[in-house]
Amino acid sequence: MRPRLYARFRPWIGVLSASVKPGTNTVSNTSFQEQQQTLWGGTGSNAELVRRVPVMAKYRLLLLRHGEGAWNIENRFCSWVDQKLSEDGVKEARDCGTLLKAQGYELDLVFTSLLSRSIHTAWLVLEAMGQEWVPIAKSWRLNERHYGALIGLNRAEMALNHGEEQVKLWRRSYALTPPPIDEFHPYFFEIYNDRRYSTCDVPKEDLPRSESLKDVLDRLLPYWDNVIVPEIKKGRTVLISAHGNSCRALLKHIEGISDADIVGVTLPTGIPILLELDEDLRPVKPRELLGDQAKIQAAIKKVEDQGKAKQVAK
Repeated sequence: MRPRLYARFRPWIGVLSASVKPGTNTVSNTSFQEQQQTLWGGTGSNAELVRRVPVMAKYRLLLLRHGEGAWNIENRFCSWVDQKLSEDGVKEARDCGTLLKAQGYELDLVFTSLLSRSIHTAWLVLEAMGQEWVPIAKSWRLNERHYGALIGLNRAEMALNHGEEQVKLWRRSYALTPPPIDEFHPYFFEIYNDRRYSTCDVPKEDLPRSESLKDVLDRLLPYWDNVIVPEIKKGRTVLISAHGNSCRALLKHIEGISDADIVGVTLPTGIPILLELDEDLRPVKPRELLGDQAKIQAAIKKVEDQGKAKQVAK
């Protein structure tokens, strides 16, 4: 691509990526028309040229929210409690690996959190791909968001007591931090006496007691910038097997999603997300959720419905 045309085309890339409708792979017509006006001052033949010009990705990155966990079934805030994968979660991880193998992906490096459901998902994906030898690096900085005092509580029951909108804010908002966990919480010592957290790059007493999505991004970015990005820029194909909120935080950073719009971004379990990136690690096309699109939309709706009010069986 000629440098002048590419320079004129690059602003469109960011607008298009940011205008992906949450939970879909489509772009809103309004956003597309607005970016045409910005770049070309109209929607005529030049704008049509933009849509026809391909932009080659320099790097590819795969994000994956771990397979369904036991507490996903129970609709409870799991967070830093070390729950295992459910039977369906095991199948989701294996299906993900089978899909990636069928599409010809060859992984060079996998990153996970310190939580078993993230690690187990990575193992199952690599096994299904026949690439068990691929190195896995683990860090607490890819852990799920710390939900503080909400850990262990049922989302639907909370929606009955506090309202669906409040639960949605607790789950999805960017800057809202739930009440912190304390020593009286039933899972406090299970988390903070766990030997895995003695391996972190910060003292155990400095680990979070509660986090907003902004806090997740803040603790994740040093690991992204200093560890993951250099591997991507070596041309390696990287898979990040992490959690709903650590993946959402990364998407916010990479795609430049606004604080308001990130509330609407929903990631289903066990569905790989392909990001094709330029030399500055900015998207050259909308993120792509790989697999059967009808099943993906059903999985997204299932996640969104977790925060809706309904009576919980005792």
